[in-house]
Amino acid sequence: MRLQRGASTTAVALCLALVVTAAASAQSNEADRIWNSSNALRQIMTAEDAGVPNAVMSSVDAIAIFPSTIRGGFIFGGHRGRGIVSARDVQTGEWSLPAFLTLTGASFGLQIGGQATDIVLLIMNRRGLDRILGNQFKIGAEASVAAGPVGRSAAAATDLLLTAEILSYSRSRGLFAGVSLEGSTVRSDRDANERYYGYPYDTRDIILDRQPSPPAGDVALEGWFEMLSRHARQ
Repeated sequence: MRLQRGASTTAVALCLALVVTAAASAQSNEADRIWNSSNALRQIMTAEDAGVPNAVMSSVDAIAIFPSTIRGGFIFGGHRGRGIVSARDVQTGEWSLPAFLTLTGASFGLQIGGQATDIVLLIMNRRGLDRILGNQFKIGAEASVAAGPVGRSAAAATDLLLTAEILSYSRSRGLFAGVSLEGSTVRSDRDANERYYGYPYDTRDIILDRQPSPPAGDVALEGWFEMLSRHARQ
């Protein structure tokens, strides 16, 4: 009887260990996504004479980044990326914890091969933020998204600052430019939110209601906030 009880206890302990290990591994995947997003933001903001204009970065309400988005195909093409979004509190200036998103889209035309591209969405006002806060929205059909201007000159961005809800950028193989994402769909990644925060929060819960608690000691999260404080609202 004691042997059976001991074996049962060991089995339960092993199962719990496996569950904890699996949860930690899943959470580390989301931490990697945050870390890669921080690196993408750093590289884009330090691109000499070809980065986001300072006037644009000083006016953002939120930033969404999809690092290493896979783009490619043969005649028919598409892209898929996993990223994060954080929003700035207009009263305190503090940035929210990141919520996890996915980006998908398709295209048709003369294309072959594939590449990994960093895609950045700069949300310029509350209308644009409301789009991001939904479970999903289709770029072009439900949101005004324009290819963002590049270069350090503020003058080039004046008109877009007044009219655009969201500005889009891409960086591939060292090249940085505005990009059109017409027809792409942005969705809330509640599975990733659950793996990272322990509950399937939707984007609004995290961005506006600020319900989750940050995982303790997450270096990737600290790096994300450091990048935001350095490059946004300068």
